[in-house]
Amino acid sequence: MPRPIPVSITPRQLEVLQAVAEFQSRHCYSATIAELAQSLGASRPTVHEHLAALREKRLVYQVPGKARSLRLTERGQRLLAKVPLPENPFAGQAASDTLTLAGAAAAGYGIEALEDKQPFSLQGLFGNMDSLFVLRVQGHSMTGAGILDRDYVVCHRQPTAENGQLVVAIVEGEQATIKRFFKEASQVCLMPSNDAFEPIYSRQCRIEAIVVGLIRRM
Repeated sequence: MPRPIPVSITPRQLEVLQAVAEFQSRHCYSATIAELAQSLGASRPTVHEHLAALREKRLVYQVPGKARSLRLTERGQRLLAKVPLPENPFAGQAASDTLTLAGAAAAGYGIEALEDKQPFSLQGLFGNMDSLFVLRVQGHSMTGAGILDRDYVVCHRQPTAENGQLVVAIVEGEQATIKRFFKEASQVCLMPSNDAFEPIYSRQCRIEAIVVGLIRRM
């Protein structure tokens, strides 16, 4: 039989708590109210009301004025340990991450059609899967780098980057962005690849990952 939940919580509050934990696990930074509302199919006021109830029950905490500071408390983590998290749409794929590499196809002059089937493993291409995660791109600031709105980028978790690398960065403790990284004397420059967007200069920038791959559904 399932273990009893030690806190009085409604099913919808539990769903919000699970969404907070799932977003943090997937993206390595916390969700905003707008992102939670989108993922839950609810209005922002509704999500705000549920979060207020969860704070009163000491299941989550949030730093006032910080958009990405929402976290589960130890009590909230203990509660979720007793109930299943919502189904991950990517679950089960890690155990079978191998496709078939069927050969080569010309993108310039034609080459002889040659079928040479062999395993194509994501782990073989990117390395240790435990350090990887995937983000969906929202926006058009990196189109010059071939990264389009609604693409998926494969990211390698690491706290540092070299000049010119594509990174996932948290700016001013709140805004998550994909940009090209450049270290300057007293600040960092996060450079877009679209002339319609301005560079971001910041002295408070945290590197979450570097972008190592791109996935696009045609």
